[in-house]
Amino acid sequence: MLNKTERAPWWVYASLVIAGLMAFWPSVWFDFVNWDDPAYILNNDLIKSWSPSGLWGVATETVTRNYAPLTILSLLVDHTLWGMNPSGYHATNVLLHIINGLLVFVLVRQLTGKQFVAWVTAALFLVHPVQIETVAWISSRKGLLSASFMLSALIVRLRPEASPKNDAWYVVWLAAALLSKALAVILPAVVLAYDVWVRRQKFADAFVRQVIPGVMCLLLLFKTMAAQHSILGGVRGHLDYSIWQIIAIDTTIMWRYIGMLFWPTDLCVLYDPPTTGIWKMVALATAGWLVVGALIHRSRRQCPAILWAAATYLLLLLPVLNFFKITTLMNDRYLYLPCIIIFGLVAAGMQKLLAVSEDHSQDVLRYLAGSMKWAIGLTVVCAALIATSRHLPVWRNPDSLWAHAMTKVPQLPVVRMQVAVTRYDSGRPREAIRTLQQALLECEPDDLDRQRMTSAIRSWSEELQTRSADSALLIRR
Repeated sequence: MLNKTERAPWWVYASLVIAGLMAFWPSVWFDFVNWDDPAYILNNDLIKSWSPSGLWGVATETVTRNYAPLTILSLLVDHTLWGMNPSGYHATNVLLHIINGLLVFVLVRQLTGKQFVAWVTAALFLVHPVQIETVAWISSRKGLLSASFMLSALIVRLRPEASPKNDAWYVVWLAAALLSKALAVILPAVVLAYDVWVRRQKFADAFVRQVIPGVMCLLLLFKTMAAQHSILGGVRGHLDYSIWQIIAIDTTIMWRYIGMLFWPTDLCVLYDPPTTGIWKMVALATAGWLVVGALIHRSRRQCPAILWAAATYLLLLLPVLNFFKITTLMNDRYLYLPCIIIFGLVAAGMQKLLAVSEDHSQDVLRYLAGSMKWAIGLTVVCAALIATSRHLPVWRNPDSLWAHAMTKVPQLPVVRMQVAVTRYDSGRPREAIRTLQQALLECEPDDLDRQRMTSAIRSWSEELQTRSADSALLIRR
């Protein structure tokens, strides 16, 4: 095992930077997309001025029902540097993602003391195709920025030597994470679980150290919940389900998330997971999770870190499992941080499978096992990188994004509406109207979506009639 205080060689960090650039630098030439980018950037006056009133708005206002002032501040900096050139915003996203990959390496190496496990985990985090939505979508900046601060908070707080200085820096990084995205509210629970299960501290002592962070999280939650006053967009059929129906659906979705990490061939901007007539799937998924839970419980004393890792995975997903109603059941970006746990377990499995005792007399055997271990790790990382290069162009512009969604989930009314908006914005109003008319017949939209579709059809039709009348008047003149 490596000395946890020993610095990793420079080439380790350089290789991670190169991997991140290879995977996502092509997105720098992508355009804005009509999926929250107008609200966050194109039509957002908060990012267009450094005036005192503008900065006050950045600090106090919500955007698309999210209170994330540091995220909006980062977009203000981007707008100051790049104006409305999307390349600058994409470059910032890529660089933030690479920074996060380096932080993942530092954190995992600190927790495990194993350079191979840390490198494979960080490399997969950097290049895996499930990260495309978070990195290539400018409006997902809040996920990238909050991840930077959350990882920094964990690095300083989970160091072997606990100190008041580490606690202070943990509070600073947590505050920054909370002001970037509400997901950071789970961080005190993650740290508390580590102190109790891994460090073997008494619960009362560990809990006291999380009082101030917990109060900070509650204040952020109150601010965010006050902004949740609309249900536009996304997929809303599940919003009336009971908590037990949501739990049943979640058991299947969480297995699907695991599948996406191991076989990421069916990614999409939106998903339409089955929610009815799935009792067999739910029974099988529940049985599977019970087996996993039993295995974790059995190994909790011998390896408490596995119990903590499982709890962290669940906590990271908890805000997006619809116990608190949101307008999507599943998204790729929800796995941005949870995937670290799965990739870490995969890397640790490789390490254990090919480990050779340090007392073994045959140095050649140790060398061969080590070489095979790195060869397998590099092969897995390269496979993920190739998969990312194939799927990344989907996010090039609105046309490519929604054309791809139409091949995956054409039954979703929101996808048809976004296709129509894309066609209208590109100067094809007649095609946009036909798209919505067809959607009304084929997609069974709910009342809210039907109202939005008919309103758009009416508005665009009136605009066409006005244009036709103006053209006729010009001809007569």
